[in-house]
Amino acid sequence: MRFRRRLTPEARVDLIPMIDVVFQLVVFFMVTSTFVMGPGIKLALPTSTTTETVVMKDIELLVSITPEEVIYLNRDGYSLEELDGALGNFSAEQREGIESVIIEGDENISYELMIRVLDILRKNGFSNVSLKLREDTVNR
Repeated sequence: MRFRRRLTPEARVDLIPMIDVVFQLVVFFMVTSTFVMGPGIKLALPTSTTTETVVMKDIELLVSITPEEVIYLNRDGYSLEELDGALGNFSAEQREGIESVIIEGDENISYELMIRVLDILRKNGFSNVSLKLREDTVNR
């Protein structure tokens, strides 16, 4: 006489702990990742042998100037004539909240264009302006 087993072994993989671990990894990478604020344009920054490294945690306003004379405020592109109006749209509270402005200009832009952008920034109340450069490590 043959007896049948009532309890058969079940080989099951419990997925709940694995889902928990994957969820924790996703949250970890979302929290620790950094995001680029710039508009994603390629600029050939001028070099300098006397640059100073400045750590800026929160850059509120990034001004990028291309050789085609398109000026980007963070991610939005403007012509030189539109730049004054775009900066004028900032409220007084927003202007006071912006502690620093960084200008990154291509090495092929004219000196006159850089001065005109700086003039428009100062006219609209932005005084703490820094220039972004590449460090020249060859000639050091």
